[in-house]
Amino acid sequence: MRGVSSSTSAPRPRVVLDAGGRAPLLPAAREALVAALDEGWADPRRLHAEGRRARLLLDGAREAIAGALGARTDGVDLAPSLTAALHGAVRSVAHGRRRSGPDVVVGAVERAAVLHAADFVTDRAGGRRVTVGVDGTGRVDPEAFAEAVAAPGVALAALQHANGEVGTLQPVEQALEAARAAGVPLLVDAGASVGHVGVGDAWDVLAADPGDWGGPGGLGVLVTRAGVRRAPDWPQDDDRWFPGGVSVPLALAAAVALQHAVATAERHAVRLHGLVDLVRSEVAARVPAVDVVGDPLQRLPHVVTFSCLYVDGEAIVTELDRRGFAVGSGSACTSSTLEPSHVLAAMGALTQGNVRLALHPGTSEADVRAFLDALPSAVADVRALLGVTGL
Repeated sequence: MRGVSSSTSAPRPRVVLDAGGRAPLLPAAREALVAALDEGWADPRRLHAEGRRARLLLDGAREAIAGALGARTDGVDLAPSLTAALHGAVRSVAHGRRRSGPDVVVGAVERAAVLHAADFVTDRAGGRRVTVGVDGTGRVDPEAFAEAVAAPGVALAALQHANGEVGTLQPVEQALEAARAAGVPLLVDAGASVGHVGVGDAWDVLAADPGDWGGPGGLGVLVTRAGVRRAPDWPQDDDRWFPGGVSVPLALAAAVALQHAVATAERHAVRLHGLVDLVRSEVAARVPAVDVVGDPLQRLPHVVTFSCLYVDGEAIVTELDRRGFAVGSGSACTSSTLEPSHVLAAMGALTQGNVRLALHPGTSEADVRAFLDALPSAVADVRALLGVTGL
């Protein structure tokens, strides 16, 4: 009996272009995690041999993270998540400096965790969350930020290193200079930056996200410079800043991933910058009625966002997912609220049909070109469902 041949080609592998906050786990981190599950499973607060071994691994992880960030080891605290790190930073600094005043200064495009924590501490203290606006690229006005920080009654100022939604770098050096002149500590959220670009030393308190640089999820990093007054406003625990302790295997894997990411960041940044430039130019050329946002030059190397008129953000993400492309969207904070992105709104940008790409080091040019080939028809199909044609 003659064999039956088939010309059907294998389906194209899925393309993940949404690595912001949850990048694929780096192979070195995976190896470290598996090894630490055997060696570091015990509670590092216990006095027996297994606990002491876990403590040595945890101390080594904190030392490695401190070295990669240019910080002191005793200033590094590990939290259950980036959100917990940011909440803990705002709450503890505001509580520690409650005699300085009840107000908190933030940029308009800060992460929701910072904005919510600022509202929490200022509402409780009878203060104000002072929000500094941004320009059309998403960058805070440094003069307005300096003026806000210099006002009486400010306990804390917060400014992200770069915006993880649109990629724009912020003037953190100028912000720190103004904050230091006013005697106010500056919290810098570097969750989208660490492992991709150098963050420098323009910060008093620094938050970072291992999941974003190819480490494991379920962990956050908070670094505090000596001299910054912090005080917990939660029940006492052996771990003063993040009660309950931290997973030693996750900490070790995060440290290994960070060392690898920092060592290779410059090489990857050059290539990813080129891919983002390709997206920025090709999307504008191929898709009608589209707004590519964020600073085209002073930005993260791996993040790009654009919005499509007459398209719902959830609909375009779902359509692209159906075609094999995982992308993010700033059009809604969560799928349940369907609220427009506060970042895009603060910039005065189009909030409809937003697509956010956060490339990881394994993203290839072929992946990006395949996405660009699929995007025009995906947008057109979604628009057609709404009766929008002929653009």
